[in-house]
Amino acid sequence: MKNTIATFLAAASLAQTLATGVMAADLATTYRQPDARDGVRIGILACDIGGGIGYLLGSAKTLDCAFSPSNGAALDHYTGAIRKFGVDLGFTTRGRLVWAVFAPTAGYHRGSLGGLYQGATAEATLAGGIGTNILFGGTSGSVHLQVISLTGQLGLNVAATGTSVTLTPG
Repeated sequence: MKNTIATFLAAASLAQTLATGVMAADLATTYRQPDARDGVRIGILACDIGGGIGYLLGSAKTLDCAFSPSNGAALDHYTGAIRKFGVDLGFTTRGRLVWAVFAPTAGYHRGSLGGLYQGATAEATLAGGIGTNILFGGTSGSVHLQVISLTGQLGLNVAATGTSVTLTPG
């Protein structure tokens, strides 16, 4: 009887973990975050992350991003890479990264999110998983990504790394 209950609880826990990870991997570009105190939220940047293998000392994966301005203007596309240095073990087949974007005023110029962002990442994936990135940087500090982003991915992976993201207008 105890084995049956333990098996049921383990299966329920695994199902919950998988469902949460899969939902995070398919985050919509309409994800909303509260406004930052020192700026105006001008839109959402959503990036599809290419699959890859994490090695003991890190990984590098491609990014394909779309910036969706809050004012309803046309999407602005970016390409780039996310590089991790530190413990990054396992593999992922795909992922999704979502940031709120802030500026000192409501204006936005095409391509102004391009630049280098650096910080740290923590992720855990068992079939479906989630993670967070804490990144700073960009072009001249006038437009910035929300410091903390959400990541959803599919695969088998654990990571605690220093991270850099490079965005290039495309």
